[in-house]
Amino acid sequence: MVCSDGLRPDFLAAESLRKQLRNDFLDRKKQAVNLDLYREQVKEVEQSFGALVRQLPNKSEMDALITDINQAGLGRGLEFELFKPASQEIIKGEIAELPIAIRVTGNYHDLGKFASDIAQLPRIVNLHDISITQNKDGMLVMEATAVTYRYLDEEELAAQRKAAKQKGAKK
Repeated sequence: MVCSDGLRPDFLAAESLRKQLRNDFLDRKKQAVNLDLYREQVKEVEQSFGALVRQLPNKSEMDALITDINQAGLGRGLEFELFKPASQEIIKGEIAELPIAIRVTGNYHDLGKFASDIAQLPRIVNLHDISITQNKDGMLVMEATAVTYRYLDEEELAAQRKAAKQKGAKK
C-alpha cells in the first residue's frame, strides 16, 4: 500500500520513531553535558542544609539555649514577669518546635536590644506574636513567644516513621 505522497505507512512510522528517538537523544545529551554542574549544585545544597541543621540545637543543647534566652533579657536589665517553656515540643516533620512564652518589662531601647540579642544567638530562635504595651509605671511590657527549633535525632525519626507506618496499617 502506498500513501498519496508515495510513501509507505511503515516507512512513515519508522520516520516518526526516528525523530522521536533523535529528540530523546538530544534531551539526554543536554542533561549529560550539565551533569557535573548538577552534581556541584547538589553538593552545595547539601552543604547549606548541613550548615542550617547545625544551627538547630540537639536535645542536650536545649536547656543551654533556654538559659541563653533568659540571660539575653537579664543582660539588658529587663525584668522577666513570665518565662514559661511549653511542657511539650511540637513535632512538625523532622523538626521539633519548643515555644517559650515570655513577658518582660523594660525601656524601649532595651526591649529592642533584647530582640536583637535573640536574633544573634548561635541557634535559631524566632520571636512570634509580639505585643508591646505600657504598664501603669510607664515602663514597656513586651509579651512574645520565643520559638526554638531542633532537628529530630535518628532514634526519634525512626520512632516517628514506625508510628506513621502503624497508623497507615490501621486505616
